[in-house]
Amino acid sequence: MELSKITQEIFSRLEQKWLSHCEHKKTRILSIDGGGTKGIVAGAALIHLEDQIQAKTGDSQSRIADFFDLLAGTGIGAIFAAMLTIDDGNGRPRFTARDAVKFVQEKHPEMFKVKHEGFFRRRRRFSGKSIDKVLKSILSREDGTMLTLKDTCKPLLVPCYDLKSSAPFVFSRADASESPSFDFELWKVCRATSATPSLFKPFHLTSIDGKTSCLSIDGGLVMNNPTAAAVTHALHNKRDFPSVNGVQDLLVLSLGNGPLSSPSSSSSYSRRKLQRNGECSTPLVVDIVLDGVSETVDQMLGNAFCWNRTDYVRIQANGFDSEEVEPTIDGVLKERGLESLPFGGKRLLTETNGQRIESFVQRFVASGRSSLPPSPCKETAVSPLPNGR
Repeated sequence: MELSKITQEIFSRLEQKWLSHCEHKKTRILSIDGGGTKGIVAGAALIHLEDQIQAKTGDSQSRIADFFDLLAGTGIGAIFAAMLTIDDGNGRPRFTARDAVKFVQEKHPEMFKVKHEGFFRRRRRFSGKSIDKVLKSILSREDGTMLTLKDTCKPLLVPCYDLKSSAPFVFSRADASESPSFDFELWKVCRATSATPSLFKPFHLTSIDGKTSCLSIDGGLVMNNPTAAAVTHALHNKRDFPSVNGVQDLLVLSLGNGPLSSPSSSSSYSRRKLQRNGECSTPLVVDIVLDGVSETVDQMLGNAFCWNRTDYVRIQANGFDSEEVEPTIDGVLKERGLESLPFGGKRLLTETNGQRIESFVQRFVASGRSSLPPSPCKETAVSPLPNGR
């Protein structure tokens, strides 16, 4: 009996070492959806993600960027991704996840300040000058110069839609490192991907050397869920990810921002009405399109990772466990997770979103920190955190 226990323990330790060796080879991707302006779902997941990393490493200075090799984001997700990866001048991320989420919550009224236009001032838009001011304040150095795509601790991807070329445009640190013609100021990148039509005017931006320009609108129209773009980037960018030969070499965490129409919202009521009598407003169509883009990408990736589902985790609030119009941080983590099925539909899991994040963290923490080099551009130190953080 004792021999059996010893044998079991030996094989258990060998298995752990083997799994650790396998996990070490996997490239880790964090993708954050657009949709909405508050990012409550993604914010809750990011805070819990970093809290779990610190708890499992025993290091209160551990950051999300220490354990992920590539970050991608659209809209509010891009703002989070940029804040989590900007270099403090010493190769470390300037923001914790909690600080980034707190900043967005505190600055939300200023970032999305409503103004009225038109002869009778009936047209409702957000103030471009107001959000520009906030983004410049947080994505600049102490001397006032702006940070660019090269000033990030880890590779970053941010999509928008370019009206000039009538095609999606993806900002990336990899391209910025190759040529100043593809290096853009970070505040402009975040502004470009947030330029929601009818709420913001199209945003014009040019590269550092002035050779590349883009007339952008919201990246959410084409890549509200940028996970697929991040996966294909890792598969084809052999300079940064030489060991990635297929999805079997990836660990992917995709954070949604909740359906644009929650179960108890007026838009959800409009969807039910649409199902009954076919009536449909333009805003409702836009909501359906954006949700559809995110869900389609999730379905595709669910199929791609069907042989090892634990390598791809999607966190999304769906309102099944709450009657609230807007999700809360605690509510998001306590809600049961959903998983896309290979041939369509979804399965309600027994694990909560919080537990799924904890299991995901347990896997990659065991294999150590990311081994990718930090920012390719070391310049002067950036300004200290707001309010002394």
